[in-house]
Amino acid sequence: MIEVNFDGLVGPSHNYAGLSLGNIASATHAGMVSAPREAALQGLAKMRRMMALGLPQGLLLPHDRPDAAWLRRMGFAGDDMTVCRAAWAHEPGLLRNAFSASAMWTANAATVSPRPDSVDGRLHLSVANLASMPHRSIEAQQTTRQLRLLFAPMPRAMVHDPLPASFGDEGAANHMRLCADHGQEGLEIFVHGSGPSGGFPARQSATASQGLVRRHGLRHALLARQSDEAIAAGAFHNDVVAVANETVLFTHEQAFAERDALYAAIRQQLPQVEIIEVPAARVSLQEAIASYLFNSQLVTLSDGAMLLLLPGEAREVPAVMAWLEDLLATNGPIRRLEFMTLRESMRNGGGPACLRLRVALEERELPLLDQRFLLDEAKADALESLVTRHWPQHIAPEDIGNPDLWQQCWTARAALLDMLGFHAEEL
Repeated sequence: MIEVNFDGLVGPSHNYAGLSLGNIASATHAGMVSAPREAALQGLAKMRRMMALGLPQGLLLPHDRPDAAWLRRMGFAGDDMTVCRAAWAHEPGLLRNAFSASAMWTANAATVSPRPDSVDGRLHLSVANLASMPHRSIEAQQTTRQLRLLFAPMPRAMVHDPLPASFGDEGAANHMRLCADHGQEGLEIFVHGSGPSGGFPARQSATASQGLVRRHGLRHALLARQSDEAIAAGAFHNDVVAVANETVLFTHEQAFAERDALYAAIRQQLPQVEIIEVPAARVSLQEAIASYLFNSQLVTLSDGAMLLLLPGEAREVPAVMAWLEDLLATNGPIRRLEFMTLRESMRNGGGPACLRLRVALEERELPLLDQRFLLDEAKADALESLVTRHWPQHIAPEDIGNPDLWQQCWTARAALLDMLGFHAEEL
């Protein structure tokens, strides 16, 4: 089996509206001028790097923004332009939500359970309801359509509707999978919060996590609680303080409540696991979150060694770099480090791991997927050219109310769909 990363292409409406409560980076940079074109090109560069490392790469598409259909559900009437004008005039906060490009962080698109883990031998994907934040709750409908298109040709894949919105589910950002290798039966870990901490919400509910375990028919699963300290420090998702790949769990010492019991349960089910824990005395929660040390992509290369792909910000935190140098000196499973510039995404609170949804499947199943969602060098070239032509160069906070910008975003997405061979009614 192989693991495919499906990255979200950053949409033309990428902006810094500061909509995400509990996301320190989002709040810190609220009101700044964004650079959507640069953001999309930075994301494409990361996708190219994954392909250069020999890893299959896919993409998910930006959603229709501003989402006039959602505004109509909020009581505005008329054509798209009329609806957006009325929302900006009377409820500008609603337009800011309808304009968000947050679907770029596809770690929140769904929770994925590969076929070896489920009793029925099917690949299960449950679309996240993202109910805790208005701008993210808009995403589920369009995400469902994309994932069902992507996996429709694959007979042993099932894309489930989101769980009821009463129970917050944030997708793969609060889910980890450990296994001997991607093709072996895995242990899936679902991480939830217990309630607000430090004024910030716990976005994943235990009830939602339990529902996913039942729905996917998992053989081996654990529920773990995120520590209140991590939530209060700004770890709004578990993937800000922990990441797993095959037999490695890379985590901060303060990521989990009852961590000793969790580690014991993991070792009981997967004795060969290697837990690499970063002590708080070496890297504080604040330093880990500022650098997004754990929101990195941990991937297995063809020679069996693991590579940690980090955001460039990690280089700017001395404690993080000192610990990483010591990590390499241990000659453990993580043998290589690479850094990439993703500053536009990082300023809104999303590092390398936020930008991708991981799907493990058999290599022979790859041609069964809708190939429009898979990336190669020629398609990456065409996407970069299209982004350069159509994506706005900058968006300031006051620009969000500009009808010319709305039209530019709609035109840019239409050009993208046309280039990739999609029809608007499909999505």
